[in-house]
Amino acid sequence: MAVQIAQEESYARALARAAAGAVIFGLPLMMTMEMWQFGFHMDRLKLALFLAVVALTVFGLARFAGFRDDTDFADDLLDALAAMAVGFVVSAAMLALFGLLTTATGLREAVGMISVQAAPASFGAILANRQLQGGTEGQEKEDRAGYLGQLFLMAAGALFFAFNVAPTEEMILIGFKMTPWHALLMVAVSLVALHALVFAVGFAGQEAHERQALAFFHFTLAGYGIAVLVSLYILWTFGRLDAPLSDAVRSVVVLSFPAALGAAAARLVV
Repeated sequence: MAVQIAQEESYARALARAAAGAVIFGLPLMMTMEMWQFGFHMDRLKLALFLAVVALTVFGLARFAGFRDDTDFADDLLDALAAMAVGFVVSAAMLALFGLLTTATGLREAVGMISVQAAPASFGAILANRQLQGGTEGQEKEDRAGYLGQLFLMAAGALFFAFNVAPTEEMILIGFKMTPWHALLMVAVSLVALHALVFAVGFAGQEAHERQALAFFHFTLAGYGIAVLVSLYILWTFGRLDAPLSDAVRSVVVLSFPAALGAAAARLVV
């Protein structure tokens, strides 16, 4: 009985950390006007698909950073569902606190706003257990990540970082002002930054590889390819690809820069 009570208290503390993480990760976008507008107008099929992608990503993160040390599939699924629930509840509460959700808000608009905001909040909820706790709990989960697991973590980081930038008009403006030479330089800088963050800079959590050239092909190029694909998907979700091809390409290049940084950061912090 005492062991069960201790486990329940530990899980309750993890949920409290999840709520804090949801606020920290989700707050910047909760206070962004473009996100409110996308919640109103986003195509509902795209929104449903996006929520499915977020749910699968949160479940995958639960395998490496869940609320408990259990390795059982059911426990990880429950952790993912709990993180999503926390994300939705925190998003609704914060939007109401800001006066953006009122009794006059239509159901369709309210559901859209909460759903869009719940994505980063859910990421914060599932990652808070690793980032806000004091000890090394959960390290065994990280140790499971083989090569495919590391690529998944890169995709999760790219998704979160790209999602934080894609709704803004500034991202489109940067792409519009870029020349082809700027675009090529940004691709090069993205590759160098991704490689340096993971393999060259002495950050805690970086992978130790004796052969840097092999690491460049296995992780850096693969990570940047993932960042590009994630950027394409996010831009499509937000309707940012409805532009001439040259403008769309530049938008992908611009968004791939923070996505690549997110891919590197995910492998360092998760």
